[in-house]
Amino acid sequence: MRDGLRLLVDRYAPADSDEPTPVLIAWSPYGKHGALEWRNWPGHDIDLERLSPYTAFETPDPAYWTAHGYTVIIADARGAWGSEGDVEMFGPGEAAACYDLIEWAGVQPWSTGKVGMSGVSWYSVIQWNVAALRPPHLAAINPFEGFHDPYYEVATHGGIPETQFLPLLGPLIAKTHGQVEDVATNAMNHPFYDDYWKSKVADLEKIDVPAYVVASWSDHGLHTRGTLEGFRRISSPNKWLEVHGRKKWAYYYSEDSLPRQLAFFDHVLKGNATEVAQWPTVRLEVRDRAYTGEVRAESEWPLKRVEYTPLYLDADSGGLLSHAPASRGRLEYDALEGRAVFDHRFDQDTELVGGMALRLWVEADGATDMDLFVGVEKLDTDGNEVNFPFFSTFDDGHVALGWLRVSRRELDEAVSTPERPVLRHQRDLPLSPGEVVPVDIEIWPSGTLFHAGETLRLVVQGHDLNAYDDGLFAQRHAALVNTGRHVLHTGGDRASRLLIPRVPPTA
Repeated sequence: MRDGLRLLVDRYAPADSDEPTPVLIAWSPYGKHGALEWRNWPGHDIDLERLSPYTAFETPDPAYWTAHGYTVIIADARGAWGSEGDVEMFGPGEAAACYDLIEWAGVQPWSTGKVGMSGVSWYSVIQWNVAALRPPHLAAINPFEGFHDPYYEVATHGGIPETQFLPLLGPLIAKTHGQVEDVATNAMNHPFYDDYWKSKVADLEKIDVPAYVVASWSDHGLHTRGTLEGFRRISSPNKWLEVHGRKKWAYYYSEDSLPRQLAFFDHVLKGNATEVAQWPTVRLEVRDRAYTGEVRAESEWPLKRVEYTPLYLDADSGGLLSHAPASRGRLEYDALEGRAVFDHRFDQDTELVGGMALRLWVEADGATDMDLFVGVEKLDTDGNEVNFPFFSTFDDGHVALGWLRVSRRELDEAVSTPERPVLRHQRDLPLSPGEVVPVDIEIWPSGTLFHAGETLRLVVQGHDLNAYDDGLFAQRHAALVNTGRHVLHTGGDRASRLLIPRVPPTA
């Protein structure tokens, strides 16, 4: 690296040829030698029989890619395992070190000078960060589920600290020559969106290399928002987006996904004529049930033809109505254990594709703050919840999730829109006794079909909709401020509403 410290890498090359090849790099903080084993993550659904023993956690399989004429480099990230230095999670030092690796690989005699990047999660996050630095030999990226902004998308959901997933990251990087940044403690020490957090955010508009971006509807609380934001904002003239509704690890290694990854890299790194020339800009799955949905082509993201339609909360009936109730209503629940539910039954098949936004009028009875957890669910015609894959290994997912700590309700007006409110996170605004305030809650993007007779259910409560045992690769929000009772106001001049992204039916 530029400061004289060394990265330790494994290089895999085709055994039957000495000709230079394109290079795929995977940047591994978890140990390039396979320190993490898939059996530690039950429910991943990967067909392990299809992977070679060289496949490290979340990385491309070297046996597959060398068989198709690529050199694969699996690197211990700066400071992690065999590499020297300190582990700076998602920051500029890590991106600079990866830049140096790309440039080294690009000038080796076994390299054609064309370097791409692949891998899931952290291996995608680093792609945003290093591609924004524009290393000359980086010729293609394949961000496969990678958040973009660790504050908004991982550490702090709507102002509520995340307490299970984030603290796991440090211990997963179990061996180091130096120090490992304690992002969980730093998150507590930097509760607002300050320069510490901004230093970890890539300048997406500077990314101009060809990009095949893969996101999912099923990674709310981690990668969904950032992956879609990355595709939307990068400046690459050649970029493609794929959005699925399945488990990210299994999808990355699946028989359906690998040929598309190969077609992309063959096209941009080898110059081969592949199916990529006929790809639509966007390919997305509209979910019906778990592992069932329609995959179709689109020309952009977000979809321009979406009609954002309000459904108004009615405290008296528990309904989501097409018109705001004329008179005020109120509904309250225990802040620690209770919840509020509002239903809308569709009278015709309806597709919802995109983000949602919830405007609530709220009051904290017996408190100066409140944490709100929002879930959008799908109920079948018999009233049973339809679950979807969730967070890599689980099967109890909802349609979509959103979060808000009410003292963080102040919006960044410069970037907020009615369908996508963005919080400033610069100060706390406590509530006064009896104070009723409007709040806007971003609900992360989803793509779901509701058949006629099926129901969209909106859930509002003071705790996570999903809770998992300690130690699991999951999200949790245990540091809550709730006490007393939550009061939701609807109707009249306090018209609470859910804005849904309705796709108009085709003729």
